[in-house]
Amino acid sequence: MSTLPPSSHPARPAVSWIGLGIMGSPMSENLIKAGYDVTGFTLEQEKLDRLTAAGGTAAGSVAEAVRDADVIITMVPASPQVEAIAYGPDGILENARSGALLIDMSSITPQTSIDLAAAAKDKGIRVLDAPVSGGEAGAIEAVLSIMVGGERADFDEAKPLFEALGKTIVLCGPHGSGQTVKAANQLIVAVNIQACAEAVVFLEKSGVDLRAALDVLGGGLAGSTVLTRKKDNFLNRDFKPGFRIDLHHKDMGIVTDAARTVGAALPVGAVVAQLVASLRAQGDGGLDHSALLRAVERLSGARV
Repeated sequence: MSTLPPSSHPARPAVSWIGLGIMGSPMSENLIKAGYDVTGFTLEQEKLDRLTAAGGTAAGSVAEAVRDADVIITMVPASPQVEAIAYGPDGILENARSGALLIDMSSITPQTSIDLAAAAKDKGIRVLDAPVSGGEAGAIEAVLSIMVGGERADFDEAKPLFEALGKTIVLCGPHGSGQTVKAANQLIVAVNIQACAEAVVFLEKSGVDLRAALDVLGGGLAGSTVLTRKKDNFLNRDFKPGFRIDLHHKDMGIVTDAARTVGAALPVGAVVAQLVASLRAQGDGGLDHSALLRAVERLSGARV
């Protein structure tokens, strides 16, 4: 019998997936479709049932999920959740085997990623921070943009796995770089959604056919992935969460704090961060971030 560790075999590495939310569930399912053995853990039984129905294996704890994994992927809401599953006697670092590759695809602070990589190194565990952009639709369609921080050799090893999840896959620099780029991404997306929302209200109050206007705007310089992806949300006032305001509020906090640390002024970003916070304070935190339209409508005198 071979004594080589599992990752040395030519077969695809065994994957542990922690966090099966709006993004994590379809992403883990795409790995299963690509031929990976995926063992998952999350707190909600119905999401574990979904994983097993897709061909994965449900685990009863983080420790159980990661024990035999070659690659461990985490996709949870924020830094506190990453720290909760990574550290402590029942966490990833105490239970994963030496040599495993931990890929955190959550959107967290760059410093949290840097600290995690340092702590994992002491355990012989390699780390990549690899947050994504593309929302629920991008996760389902496996066309995410994946921005990665870490060592080149680890990135190269993970590349086939990333290719089952996304289309634009870039190593951005050392640990924390992926999270820094993701923060910039969330800044751009929030400002773009806010601009689109303001345009929608302006167009409707001017009596213009909104669908026609958005079609022609989408074909010109004003066109963007945000406008393409969110057009139907605006037209139908459909704010079912693909990416919740609560999460974008968290991300705007990350980018404004990080920008302050490096001395970068974000005048427009700061205003949009406050608009996101205001929408959340009005009880709309569980809605899709395209619901920034509701805030503009309220400011414009509409009852929403």
